[in-house]
Amino acid sequence: QLHLVESGGGLVQPGGSLKLTCVLSELTENYYSIGWFRQAPGKEREGVSGISTYGDTTNYADSVKGRFTISRDNAKNTVYLQMNSLKSEDTGVYYCAAGVASPRPWFDSALYGYWGRGTQVTVSS
Repeated sequence: QLHLVESGGGLVQPGGSLKLTCVLSELTENYYSIGWFRQAPGKEREGVSGISTYGDTTNYADSVKGRFTISRDNAKNTVYLQMNSLKSEDTGVYYCAAGVASPRPWFDSALYGYWGRGTQVTVSS
């Protein structure tokens, strides 16, 4: 059973930065595509960013393009989400998810069979 643990969330002022980390429990994480999702209060969960198994393909929601960067270090079983120029609308619980590569688009939550418990990000002055 694969487990994912997110960390790095917190309270930050608008314009600030945070770096989220997702650690995978298995050494076979090389076979998983990884996605970052977020859910704001009263809103549906939405895809933020995705990265392919070897990191050669990355994708971003339009709302975060140019501000967020996803990356992975397979040797450390870790995926990162660097978030810069944060806005109040970035507030929410951020989840990482892992799934076997499939034809489904990266932002389709059905692609991912494993989810972390989330980390809270709050952007407020």
